Amino acid sequence: MKLRILDRWRRRAAPGQLELALPPRATAAPPRSDPATAFLERLRGLGLRRIEHCTLTNNRATMVSFSGPALRVHRAFVDASPEMLRAVVGFVNGRGAVRREARRVLRTFEAPQPAGDDARPRRMPASHPDDARLVEKLRAAHGELNAARFGGALGTVTIRVSRRMRSRLGHYSPGLRSEPEIAIARRHARRDGWTSVVETLVHEMVHQWQHENGRPIAHDPDFRRKCREVGIPWHAKRKAEPRASRP
Repeated sequence: MKLRILDRWRRRAAPGQLELALPPRATAAPPRSDPATAFLERLRGLGLRRIEHCTLTNNRATMVSFSGPALRVHRAFVDASPEMLRAVVGFVNGRGAVRREARRVLRTFEAPQPAGDDARPRRMPASHPDDARLVEKLRAAHGELNAARFGGALGTVTIRVSRRMRSRLGHYSPGLRSEPEIAIARRHARRDGWTSVVETLVHEMVHQWQHENGRPIAHDPDFRRKCREVGIPWHAKRKAEPRASRP
């Protein structure tokens, strides 16, 4: 399952108000014994501010959303790691780089696989046929980098070129209802050149290393140490986008 967090500016919203998936208007606060209230208290213990009401949902498309004093979170977060809960807090409280980093961590969260028909494996989008040569080049690079920088310890993983990714250069998905994969943005490959793409690929391979070794998939100190070990900066780098001209 791929986490989808949508940043949308609400009409007539207060300046600086970020809203995700436009959750409904908050209702009266639930009883203190409600699991959502207990979860909210845990988040407040980690520093959450401004949120007065919390709703636990089963919405797998939008896992975390907030508007004003109301927070909506998929109920699987109740059992999430402290690292993931701190990401929820950072996403709500933070701005700029803090919120971007929290969003990155939240996108790695995988809710438990549902029972019944919903548990059937999900087929991930395939690369466009015109990107087949780039996919093969990335597969070959993954094998070479695995041997040279990870001692051959990583497993084989699906490599996909995405034509939909706009704000991200690459992404590693551990997969519960699909196979683990590394996706690389096609526009990144076309715009930034092969050297930059290789650096992004190694970045996602570090996340693969985290997953395969039972570590949280996050930009934590363990991640930064491994990035230094394999010879890349831990933070993603982008070239500046050309500013659109005004009519």
